[in-house]
Amino acid sequence: MALLLDRQTIQGLLDMDRMIEILERAFGELASGSAIMPQRTAVADADVNGWYAFMPAQLKGMGALGVKSVTVYKDNPASYGAPATLATILLMDSRTGQTVAVMDGGYITAMRTGAVTGLATKYLARADSKIAGVMGAGVQARTQLWGMACVADLDRALVFSLDPPEAQRAFAEEVSAQLGIPVETAASGRDLVERVDILSLATTATTPIIDGDWIGPGLHVNGIGSHAVGVRELDTKTVVMSKLVCDQVDACLAEAGDIQIPIEEGALDAADIYGEIGELITGAKAGRESEDEVTLFKSVGLSIQDISAAHYVYQRAVEEGVGTEFAFS
Repeated sequence: MALLLDRQTIQGLLDMDRMIEILERAFGELASGSAIMPQRTAVADADVNGWYAFMPAQLKGMGALGVKSVTVYKDNPASYGAPATLATILLMDSRTGQTVAVMDGGYITAMRTGAVTGLATKYLARADSKIAGVMGAGVQARTQLWGMACVADLDRALVFSLDPPEAQRAFAEEVSAQLGIPVETAASGRDLVERVDILSLATTATTPIIDGDWIGPGLHVNGIGSHAVGVRELDTKTVVMSKLVCDQVDACLAEAGDIQIPIEEGALDAADIYGEIGELITGAKAGRESEDEVTLFKSVGLSIQDISAAHYVYQRAVEEGVGTEFAFS
């Protein structure tokens, strides 16, 4: 028998602190060579203004094996009243290949993306960081602040987006209640960047939304929203001035416009990338090395994040006796 797990059930089994712990182990496996993760297969479909992708992974240490399917159809909200981004995860028994669970991937995607920001913040932000900021006010922005708050002793947070002021204020109030710290709206993107110690970008922007001239010494930046060729949230100056750490270098070179475009301009070389987050976790490379250095974590999202989280969720579901059992035959 396999388990069918919906979003509501998964929400009751997974929190941000545990998600960060799971990813720390998963990225450690990737760095040490005990994880198998082919490049994801992504296909654009102009007819529906969207794309779909399939993301397999195996983590031998955890005993996790699975694949995530994800679709981003931008016309869904207006045309069908459906989310633009949808995801489903198929989890298999790593010993037999038998499917053991089919689960919603939306909540896991949001949580693992917030958690990788928390993980990068743990290794790259200043220890005395007190103010976090996020560009964007959607589902992803919420988990970005949650992830940062789990690893930093924050006094407050700031948010700025292109949403109407009342929507930004509502977002700030809701996240403040969730995290237990004041969350304020910034007057502009520049105002936010110049006031924070840790910054996360979680937008759908296709051109830079920050200027390297706004960035002061010691800032840590998490570049999360942009994950496609030819689009970016970060300007070239920010990328070049930073100690640049990727979730995976090869994936960022293949998919991250934030890195590809500076390379095409001749301002950056692939050799300038400092390393991968897994190398910081295993101790192969140092994280932050001075109070003044500007650090940048660039993520495009990896299947090891989804499958390690799904494996944990499945184990918890079995322990708690939740989910719907079904058989394929």
